[in-house]
Order: sequence, then C-alpha cells, then structure tokens
Amino acid sequence: MSDAQSASSSDADFASIPATQQNGGRSPISDDGSQTLSHGRTPEPSRHWRDVFWLGIFTVHLVGLGFLLAILGLNRFKKADRLNIDKYTNRILENQAGLTETYWPLYAVAGGVGTILGWIWLSLLGSRANQMMKVSVHILTTYLAVISVLCFWGDQVFWGIAFAIAASLQFLYVVSVIDRLPFSLLVLQKAVKMAWSLPEVMRVAYAFMVIMLLWMVIWSFGAAGVVASSMGDGGRRWLLVVLSVSLFWTGAVLCNTVHVIVSGIFFLVLIHGGREAASMPPKPLAKSLKHAMTTSFGSICYGSLFTAAIRTLRWEIAVYGKSFNRSARDAWELFQSTGVEALIAYDCSGAVLLMGTILGGLITGTCSGTWAWFKSSDRVIMVGSTAMLMGMILVGLSMVVVESAVTSIYICYAEDPLLINRWDAEFFNQMSEALHQRLQHRSARAREVLTHNRTDFQTHDSPPV
Repeated sequence: MSDAQSASSSDADFASIPATQQNGGRSPISDDGSQTLSHGRTPEPSRHWRDVFWLGIFTVHLVGLGFLLAILGLNRFKKADRLNIDKYTNRILENQAGLTETYWPLYAVAGGVGTILGWIWLSLLGSRANQMMKVSVHILTTYLAVISVLCFWGDQVFWGIAFAIAASLQFLYVVSVIDRLPFSLLVLQKAVKMAWSLPEVMRVAYAFMVIMLLWMVIWSFGAAGVVASSMGDGGRRWLLVVLSVSLFWTGAVLCNTVHVIVSGIFFLVLIHGGREAASMPPKPLAKSLKHAMTTSFGSICYGSLFTAAIRTLRWEIAVYGKSFNRSARDAWELFQSTGVEALIAYDCSGAVLLMGTILGGLITGTCSGTWAWFKSSDRVIMVGSTAMLMGMILVGLSMVVVESAVTSIYICYAEDPLLINRWDAEFFNQMSEALHQRLQHRSARAREVLTHNRTDFQTHDSPPV
C-alpha cells in the first residue's frame, strides 16, 4: 500500500473512533497534574529557570530604554534643548523645535482611550460576547475604508492607498472564512464562559493593563520628546520605529505573561472538574503567578520575540515549565499525533480576536491623530501610528484572556478529550463532530491527490501509439 493510502486510511480510522477513546496511548492526567501527560512526558520534579539569557536581555533593555526615554522627554520639557542635546544632531536639524508637553497629552488620550476600550471589552464579554465578536469582524473593513478616505482627503496618498489595500484584504479574508466563523464563534463563546467563571482571571487582566499603562506613561514621555524634536522627519520616524519595536516587545511580554498565568489556572480547572472541586489545589493564582514571573519569565521574554508562533505554544511553558524551544516542539508533536491540528487550522478564533485588537488600535489612533491634526498637521502620522500601537497593546491585554482559554481548551482536548467532556458535554460533542468532519475532509483530499498522481503517472508511462 502506498504512503498516501496509508495516511488517508489512518485519518479515516481515527475519525471513526469515538473522541472519548482517541486518547488511547496517552497516559491519563492525575488529579495533581503530576503524572505523565502525553507521549510519556512528565513534568520535571522541580522547576528550573529557563532562557535566563533572554530574561537578562529584556531587563537590560527596559532599564536602558527607560533612561533614554527620560532623556528624550526631559530635553524638551518646558524648555527647548534643556539638556543641550541638539549640538549632537545639528546636522539633521530641519524642523521647528517643539516642547514635550505639547504632544504628551495626545499620548495620554491614546492611553485613556485604549484602557477604556479594553475595560469595556472585558466588561461586555459576559453578556454580549457573540455580538462583540461579530462587530469586530464586520466593522473593521468599514473602519479601514473610512480611514483610507480621510487619508486621501488629508493629502496622505501613501497611507490612503495602504488603508484601502488593508480594507480590501480584510474583506476578502472574511469572505474566504465565512463558513468557518460559526465554529470559531462557538469556541470563543465557550472560552468566554470559562473566563467569566473565574473572577481572579479577570483581575489579572485588569492589573496587567494598569502595569502596561504605567510603562506607557514613561514611554509616551520620551516619544513626545522625539515628536517635538527639531530633527528631520526621517530621523524622528526611525527613532519612533525603534521605540515602537521596544514597546511592542514589552507589550508582547506582558500579554504572554498574562497568558501563562491564566492558562495555568484554566488547566487546573479543567483537570479538576471545576473551580470549586475538592481536589483543586489552594491558591492556584499565586502559584501560576509565581511560575510566570520567575522560572518561566525568561522563556516568555524569548518567545515574545516570535509572538505569532507562541500563541499556541506558550501554554506548555506554563504547565511544564519548559524552555520555549522544547515546548514548541512538544506542542507541535502533540497536535500532529492526535489530529487536533486539523481542527486548529480550521478555527479562526485567533483571527477574530486580532480583528478586535486592530479595531481598538485604530479607534485609539484616530482619536489622538484627530487632535494632532489641529495642533500640528505635519505630525499626524507620527502621533496617530504610535497611538494606534498603544491602543492595540492595551486592548490586546484584554483579548489575551479569551485567547488563553481557547488555547487551553485545545491543548486539554488533545491531551485527554474526557477533560472537555467533563467540563461541557455538549461542547465536547460539537468539537468531536467538527474534528470528525475535518479528518474526513483531509482523507478525501488525500485520496484526490493520490488519484491525480496515479493518473499522471499512468499517462506519462503509457507507451506511445
């Protein structure tokens, strides 16, 4: 039998097995989570510090950048060139110098709007989750188109074209996945249900939004000093790009830290059958917070450099205390061996959450950019783009709670489907049916490819007439 036939037969056989038995060959999860979890893997008896090098890099980066931001902001705070820095940049002085306090309030608006949007998102998740998801998907296209028109109206042709392309791509993407949205919204609804059943999880999100906001006070002080500087547009833009990359990394670290903390709690809830279960260990939040901020923090800093890849992998860092590289390999092997990766590929809940994050950032950037237009029209793009990043990070900190729940659901379903069955039997049946359909679809596609290849082979090898 050929390899393709074997693969298609294997997929079909797996799809025909009841989901409650698909964890055969994987060891069960004990009540304390300490036994073998899958493929003979066992958590280390004690947690060791992982990826310490990247923890040091991130710490040095924060300290060094904080010092730089203070200098950049103070140099033009209430007095132009207070620290006499302009003499080092006199070759690129092209603009009229401003003051830090002229532009700092614009970033204060960005921080305020982003925080309010994040809190509104978290507050409405429990009662209006489905409606909010649909708004994120369908309103984003319209909003991008409106911003494109405004950019053209303001003679910002490049950005007008950029937003027009983004609106078109967003529309095409939604059309291409429209049949997958019902299942994705179902997964998100169940994730929201899990998140709202644990008030301590919501408090973690609020707390980290406050921490991020405090760092943004320092960051925006320095960014306002850059915008107010007399450097040419090219110099200021490149400096703002460097600051934005730093802010993005810091925001990703905080988002992933929240993810690790709340995923650890979700994991315990699922394996113990509920928050109030007698077997539930005491103070799960404190333990998860301790691991995330100590032994796992280096891996979080490292993985945040590859924030897209860490979405489905950072959970293993939380549960097993592994390095980022090892958790990435083990998570991929787990999904491949169970077939759950077919379901994950079909689910676009992560894209829906990303749309909500981008929409929040766009609203934030629009608010600050509009005010900047009346203050200094030549600095609208600088202020608006950096304010948008601030808004995306703050709203993303609220979204990550739901994303954590989605990730935990998939990992636990791959490890032992009975965990999901015990938590929500109806949802378990829906997931099992969806997995069955996806594996059948994959088997059909494999047979089509095999038939096509065989036909081509016979055509090429047939003797000439």
